Amino acid sequence: MFKPFANDTDVLNIAGDAISIENGVKRLTISGDLTIARDKAGLANALALHKALGAIVESLQGDASLPAKLPDEPNAPSGTADNPFI
Repeated sequence: MFKPFANDTDVLNIAGDAISIENGVKRLTISGDLTIARDKAGLANALALHKALGAIVESLQGDASLPAKLPDEPNAPSGTADNPFI
């Protein structure tokens, strides 16, 4: 079972790998291209996508300490480093 924001390793694939939802503790990444046909296979794909998005929304709504916006990532490097090739 896919649990949104639970870790940085899980990936949920829908319709084979047409849609991939990569888990992360701070951000999820949804990528792909899914065609939903007007047939039973299309219904199954739509239900899988609906279930995943519902779990994401439920997780976000259930977080009482949800910030208004996360800072952009990755953070800019601070300081300088010596060039090892010189």
